[in-house]
Amino acid sequence: MSDYYEILGVDKNATKDEIKSAFRKMARKWHPDINKAPDAEEKFKELGKAYETLMDDDKRATYDRYGEDGLQNAGFNTAGPFANGFGDLEEVFNSFFGGGFGFGGSRRQDPNAPQRGDDLRLDIELEFEEAVFGMNREIKIDHLESCPTCHGTGAKNGSKPQPCQTCGGRGSIQQTTRTVLGQFTQIVTCPHCHGKGTVITDPCPDCKGQGRKDVEKRLDIKIPAGVDNGSKMRLSQEGDSGINGGSAGDLYIVIHVKPSDYYRRDGVNVFTKLDITPAQAVLGATVKIKTLDGEKDVTIPAGIQHGEVVKIKGAGVPNISKPTVRGDHVVVVAVKTPTHISNEEKALYQKLFAIDSAKFGNGSIKERMKGVFK
Repeated sequence: MSDYYEILGVDKNATKDEIKSAFRKMARKWHPDINKAPDAEEKFKELGKAYETLMDDDKRATYDRYGEDGLQNAGFNTAGPFANGFGDLEEVFNSFFGGGFGFGGSRRQDPNAPQRGDDLRLDIELEFEEAVFGMNREIKIDHLESCPTCHGTGAKNGSKPQPCQTCGGRGSIQQTTRTVLGQFTQIVTCPHCHGKGTVITDPCPDCKGQGRKDVEKRLDIKIPAGVDNGSKMRLSQEGDSGINGGSAGDLYIVIHVKPSDYYRRDGVNVFTKLDITPAQAVLGATVKIKTLDGEKDVTIPAGIQHGEVVKIKGAGVPNISKPTVRGDHVVVVAVKTPTHISNEEKALYQKLFAIDSAKFGNGSIKERMKGVFK
């Protein structure tokens, strides 16, 4: 597995500014337009993956804990920003940092080039046990799909886009401006066809000439066991359809888990509280408790103290990276002193008190507290 910190040449405590600086430096070194080494393209793609991961707080935390496999199991997109190719170095820097790096002027994006569709997000809520064991869920999404009537062209059947009369099909026009300093001529995007060079004179009635239409879609998804509150799942190419034959975006599902009234989760372990009587604490006992797998007997050892725990191994939450491995169920014991007792119980406690007094003595408070503040 790749070490993203090593790829960027930074340590694991690097700040975001240090990561940005390292990426700029390494991008200049490994961009395939500059570096003609056979492995330059692969190294540049690895740079993009490392940068995208370490600049995202959620991704970085998951990567630090579980590595690259953990990112995939948590539903993050690990393909990186350059999986489907990349532009020249200026376009890369403009995309990541907003431009202004002086590589020879901004380059206009070709409006007829394939454009990837937008990513979408869907938030879903799960019950505590549903998140623990996973489940199948049907979801509904509204997204843009390529219009089946016109096959994405936007033009009515039997017609096709026509060359723009304003720019002559070039997609741009010359614009001349007179100022006190003289006459300036510049090339600007055609305002009529918006740079495409063609216009739709007879639009498709189904998509109104857009080439895409809003469609409701139902999907059956499998939510893996062990997802936690805030976990993300990625469904490839289930976002909006692309333009000009571009690939569809992705659908990101964000999980929200309802808190349990009984369990408290910490990673793969679950905690519950168990109230026991003083007699059970002294003598020990076997009691039934509710677990994620149903009722189970748990043995309370004799002499257990208030706040101590008893663990049920392997009865916790499945590890999302290794579903066959589960955490523990941790039972926190609370010794409850009774507030209402019968006459018979009172007599027994008085007898016990007398035994304790004889055993430990009835010295003054001052004498009995001597050892407390040594």
